[in-house]
Amino acid sequence: MKQLLEIAGFLALVQGVAGLLHEFTALHWGLVQKLGLLDGHEIYASVTLLVLSFALFAAAESRKHG
Repeated sequence: MKQLLEIAGFLALVQGVAGLLHEFTALHWGLVQKLGLLDGHEIYASVTLLVLSFALFAAAESRKHG
């Protein structure tokens, strides 16, 4: 379970960073920009993904090994 939380946290972190890079640079990749539902709210979604990633990492650390 700990590894699953860490993988989910890593994916959320990567997508959050990619979303912010897309907004402030010419880098065009990531899932946040491809969702029409989030049109105009990409920065908020990216920041939310970053916060979620830190929460997932904290939850993974609180789990016992094994």
